[in-house]
Amino acid sequence: MIRRLIDYKKLDHTLAKLLIDTYPDGYGDEDIIVFKNTKNEYVEAVEIKTEDTVYLVKISRSLATFIANFDSIITKELEKDIENAPDNSLE
Repeated sequence: MIRRLIDYKKLDHTLAKLLIDTYPDGYGDEDIIVFKNTKNEYVEAVEIKTEDTVYLVKISRSLATFIANFDSIITKELEKDIENAPDNSLE
């Protein structure tokens, strides 16, 4: 499997939903992976998996806020999509 380090801000909608589904109540200490990057700096991340890739999503202070607000963000985007959709109703 491919392993990728990614910032949560760069997650597409599918990966963001997978992150939320994996940690619906947030993440705990037992979910955090700590390692050193190529600059010899410690990095903390949580893991999400797809069929072919393991993503290590870097933890930041705003990640918890993102998880908490994800549902309302997606709802707003869906409402915009519905408002902008063509009217396909039968007359």
